[in-house]
Amino acid sequence: MSETEMLKAWDRRYFWHPFTQMQCYGDDDPWIIDRAEGHYLYNVDGERCLDAVASLWCNVHGHRHPRLDRALLEQLGKVAHSTSLGASNPPAIRLAKKLVDCSPASLQHCFFTEDGSEAVEVAIKMAAQYWVNIGQPEKHLFLTLDNAYHGDTVGAVSVGGFPLFHEVYGNLLFPTRRLPSPYVLQWEQCQGDGEAAAKLWLQTLEALLLAEKEKIAALILEGGVQGAAGILPFPPGILQGAQQLCNAHDVLLIVDEVATGFGRSGKLFSCEREGAEPDLLALGKGLSGGYLPIAATLASEKIYQAFLAPFGEAQQFYYGHTFTANPLACAVALENLDIFAEGSLLSELPEKIARLQKGLERFRGQVWAGDPRQFGLMAAIPLRNPATGAAYPYGERVEYMVCKRAREMGVYSRPLGDLLTIVPPLSVTAAEIDTILQTLFNAMAEGSKQ
Repeated sequence: MSETEMLKAWDRRYFWHPFTQMQCYGDDDPWIIDRAEGHYLYNVDGERCLDAVASLWCNVHGHRHPRLDRALLEQLGKVAHSTSLGASNPPAIRLAKKLVDCSPASLQHCFFTEDGSEAVEVAIKMAAQYWVNIGQPEKHLFLTLDNAYHGDTVGAVSVGGFPLFHEVYGNLLFPTRRLPSPYVLQWEQCQGDGEAAAKLWLQTLEALLLAEKEKIAALILEGGVQGAAGILPFPPGILQGAQQLCNAHDVLLIVDEVATGFGRSGKLFSCEREGAEPDLLALGKGLSGGYLPIAATLASEKIYQAFLAPFGEAQQFYYGHTFTANPLACAVALENLDIFAEGSLLSELPEKIARLQKGLERFRGQVWAGDPRQFGLMAAIPLRNPATGAAYPYGERVEYMVCKRAREMGVYSRPLGDLLTIVPPLSVTAAEIDTILQTLFNAMAEGSKQ
């Protein structure tokens, strides 16, 4: 047995993968990724693929970036990890300040975690404890959206809108109030009129706030697009309008920019597109440039002040994990932000976003594709059965076969439900965007003939 065959056998035998039906894992010959360079991944057999999903939407500057590698190695020569419970470290201190300096002005304090779900979990707990600390424990209800996805921890699932999660884990979750998806409202009730949809959605929010503001702790929204729901962009005005209504009715606004933060929207933060200034902001994925697990929850001064009290009153925030503010991750994240600040990456994004938008047009009208959707440098193309015009049955796994074919052609992608997603590193070149689009076009066309 070769080493590759042995690894594949052990992979199926011992490694329980996330979001994976292990009974059929291996049927589409999944890659075992051995190394990476720039925008390319290499498997254990040396085969190369262009990374079209930025290693699950987190890679920013490409793999093995020399400055990020150097920052990691320099910190490793000092200390790999030390606790932040009652102690600190220089990279974490500097990173907290830098995040506050570059984020919306309302945000003045930074709490570190390890992943996006946890960053949202912290925001939820901060919001809930804020009202308890200021003597209004009756404000405990959270508002969220249909189709929302905020992560997989219990609190994050509670404010999510995926029916499957709520069916499986419903007995563990706390109740919420749901507002309609702005995207669905725009295209199913407002005939594509974004201005009308934003107005209608904000009216719905205001009515709910008027009816239950004495109970409502916070509204949580993704950063301008419902990502895991299938790249469903909000019509303009939702974030800014939600902030204004929340301020008027004494309700906190949480914005989840785990997926959209650090350039994915075309701005460093999606909030900047509308000048929104939330009370709490959840960040993850691109924070370390896609190198190491680190996330952050940024909080306003008002939130932070509510946790300050004499020690005996026990109003501190009771949350923290072993690897919170890990020095290695913080050091790489610091260098990542320096690259953003010093380089031309953000100024080059509009041209890349426009090229992606133009390239997606070739998928419109194809019998095997639905209309593509885009938000910044992220897009999704629905795969359709030409015979019916509908998605293929879930159990047939046609999307996985299409992704396997694209991989054989040199592009690494993965399905999201019935969608093929394009979320490349932000440093992707124009030629590589064209390659991704052409490869997925060919793979989808072939896959529809199976």
